[in-house]
Amino acid sequence: MSTVYLVGAGPGDPELLTLKAARLIRVADAIVYDHLVGPDILDLASPTAERIYAGKEAGNHTLPQQEINALLVKLAARHGTIVRLKGGDPFIFGRGGEEIEELAASGIPFEVVPGITAASGMAAYAGIPLTHREHAQSCVFVTGHLKDGTVNLDWPALARPHQTVVIYMGMGALPVICERLTAHGMPPDTPAALVRNATRPDQQVLAATLGTLPAQAEAARFAPPALIVVGSVVSLRERLAWFRP
Repeated sequence: MSTVYLVGAGPGDPELLTLKAARLIRVADAIVYDHLVGPDILDLASPTAERIYAGKEAGNHTLPQQEINALLVKLAARHGTIVRLKGGDPFIFGRGGEEIEELAASGIPFEVVPGITAASGMAAYAGIPLTHREHAQSCVFVTGHLKDGTVNLDWPALARPHQTVVIYMGMGALPVICERLTAHGMPPDTPAALVRNATRPDQQVLAATLGTLPAQAEAARFAPPALIVVGSVVSLRERLAWFRP
């Protein structure tokens, strides 16, 4: 019987794939992959595997989510091993839950293979510990782009001290995010950073403060996709950054 595997491809560096992810990519009959899955990872696939791009970029979705859900069901009718390959981890802002709901409703067997999420890979390669006894006792992951296009987050909770906030898909709303965090009590001099293409040879890091980050990002023409990380742990980067792309 056909099986669909939701596979986390990790943050970008192909050596950060799990062994199981690499094996499934090699044996897949069909691969449906996202925008953040690099060519080095796709090179592991069989040359005979059917490859379908289903990437989502800001303002440009190759396939709507409902069509991707339906596509996985269709592929299961003609292939034995289908890999739905997602950047990072399928269950952390990867819409993996929505896709396997469709598979479950259609009676199609599936498995989920976790991957190193983008926030974890970003932190490790940018020299920014997500938690630290002297800086942050908790870490929060949020998305800066909700389903209806708004950025209506729990700002008081995000602005609490002694925590690290990592924001996915927030570049388009960066000025609003920084302004709202400041308005809810986070000091403007709180260290903050943007990290683009984390773990890859072209990784870029822009470190600033909550108050200066939007202007510096605009001056540097810092383009999405990128993660936003806010908290005093960002100040450790100066001493702890080891990755020199």
